[in-house]
Amino acid sequence: MKSPIYRFFAPKAGVPEDPVTGSAHCTLIPYWSAKLGKQALSARQLSARGGEIECEMRGDRVTIAGGTVEYLRGEITI
Repeated sequence: MKSPIYRFFAPKAGVPEDPVTGSAHCTLIPYWSAKLGKQALSARQLSARGGEIECEMRGDRVTIAGGTVEYLRGEITI
């Protein structure tokens, strides 16, 4: 079986293309985990910047790990 290729766009939300989409993986990983019968999966998003992440099903939750790129730093006062 070939690895699936996917990209994520949300132009109405101001996201021309998300380089590595954690929210998309939270939907994709349960599907592929069940289909392949695996709890741990590696994923690669093929956007211009791209990225690789390790994902694991833990009950009804998906854990995601990988490298990051800092794009914003700030403070929130409550």
